[in-house]
Amino acid sequence: MSHKAGGRVAPLHVDTIAGRTSRTVLLLHGGGVGGWMWQPLIERLGHERTYLVPDLPGHDHSANQDYRSHRDTVDALVRVIESQAGGSVSVVGFSLGAQLAVLLAAERPDLVDRVTVISAQAKPTRFPAATLAMLGLAAPLAKNERFARAQAKELFIPADLFSDYLRVSRSLSTATLIASVGENISFTIPPAWASFPGSALMLVGAEERQMMKTSADSLAQVHARGAAEVVDGCGHGIPLQEPAWLAERLRRWLPSSH
Repeated sequence: MSHKAGGRVAPLHVDTIAGRTSRTVLLLHGGGVGGWMWQPLIERLGHERTYLVPDLPGHDHSANQDYRSHRDTVDALVRVIESQAGGSVSVVGFSLGAQLAVLLAAERPDLVDRVTVISAQAKPTRFPAATLAMLGLAAPLAKNERFARAQAKELFIPADLFSDYLRVSRSLSTATLIASVGENISFTIPPAWASFPGSALMLVGAEERQMMKTSADSLAQVHARGAAEVVDGCGHGIPLQEPAWLAERLRRWLPSSH
C-alpha cells in the first residue's frame, strides 16, 4: 500500500491513499494504535476511493504532540479535511476515533456527508478518577514487549502489524494515555448529533461489553437516520477481526462517487 505523507496545514501526520474517484473517506483509528490499523480494510476496499488516514495526536507519527482533548483533535481534523479533501468526506471511526467521528459530524455537518461509528463508548464510566490513577501507574508496562504482545492479542492486532503496535506503545506518553482515555471514558453524545443531516451507521461487536452495545443503540436512537448493527463473532476490534466483512459492509454503505 503506497502512501504519500501530508498534513502540513494541520498539526497531524496524514497518509493519503489516492483513489480513482474524488470521493474521500477519513479513517480515524482507536487509542493506542495508529493509522496503520486500517491497512487490512483498505486492501479489501480497493482503490476506487481516496483515503485520508491521520495519526491522532500523541500516536505514532504524530507522537511529537501529546493528546490534549477531543476538542483540539476535532479542530485539527477539520483543518485536515479543509486542506486535503475536495469537499465533504465520509468518516469511519473506531473506538476513540469513533467518538471523534461523532463530534466531527455533529459540529461540522458541512464537511461530513455520512459517518460509520465502530465501537464508540457513549456513556461515561463510573469512578473515572480511579481508572485514570491505575492507568498512570500501569503506563510504563506498555513499553515492555511481553506486555505489549498480550495487549495486542486483546486488541486483535495481526502478527504482521505487531511491530507497528509495539512502536506506538513505546512512543505513547503517559500524558497522551491519560488524556485520551480520560476523554474516552467521559464521552457523552453531543446535542448536535441529533440534527446531523447525513446518515449514520453504528457497529458494535456481539462480544463487546454491554455498555458498548447500549452506546450503539443510544447513538442510533438519538440520530433520526441512525442505525445500529451487532457484528457476530467480534469483540472490540471489528476492523482487525473482520476486515473483509467490514469492507463489504462499507462498500454498500459508502457512496461510490460525488
